[in-house]
Amino acid sequence: MPLRLAILEADTPVPAANERYKGYLGVFTHLFARAVSPSTLDEAGLALTGHDVVHHPSTAYPDLDAVDAILVSGSKHNAFDDDDWITTLVEYVRKALLHPRVRVIGVCFGHQIVARALGALVARSDRGWEVSVVETRLTERGREVFGGRETLKIQQMHRDQVFSVPAGAELLASTDKCMNHGFVIPKRVITVQGHPEFTEDIMQEILELRHESGLFTDDVYQSGKARKGDHHDGVFMAQTFLRFLQEQ
Repeated sequence: MPLRLAILEADTPVPAANERYKGYLGVFTHLFARAVSPSTLDEAGLALTGHDVVHHPSTAYPDLDAVDAILVSGSKHNAFDDDDWITTLVEYVRKALLHPRVRVIGVCFGHQIVARALGALVARSDRGWEVSVVETRLTERGREVFGGRETLKIQQMHRDQVFSVPAGAELLASTDKCMNHGFVIPKRVITVQGHPEFTEDIMQEILELRHESGLFTDDVYQSGKARKGDHHDGVFMAQTFLRFLQEQ
């Protein structure tokens, strides 16, 4: 039986990316397909399903007994808000965390949602945005999880962050602007603040739209634009996610 990974889609990608990938299920399918290449996802024993938890929260969630893992995607929304669909998502993640078999992955907003479900503080940072490719410093535990590397480069798009490490979890990485860039609970949870799934094209589109809207200053936009195409470790991180999901 394939490993059944449910992608909880907490947003819709920006327009051109959404047209290309057909939602965050498509974005993550593209990421994991590269992570298992030259095998196909079928050959690698990985089955992904998409679940729109924003627009269909009453019907979207899969039965936890019918999946092996969930991945909570990124989002433009705030993980600390109390919109009905967000509080429903937090409660569902809490149930997943209590399930004896299901494993949990959180990406950006998803990282923050998992942290909130575990009782950590999530809030707006006064240190501003982290955007485009940023180098994160791995902790000792992070180096163990990510194969001995000292640092990881990953696409970023956030100004909210998790301000503590949840009880029972171990910190994976930090930057000067953000202490908690991910955490792990062995065989239960792995999260990252960055976006391993973002390509250069996706990052470019987000930068353009947020600059045009006035959300990004010229400085944030120009800095992000200069780094959007730098090498980043997104595929490597997806391979790490797969090892986490397959660990006995």
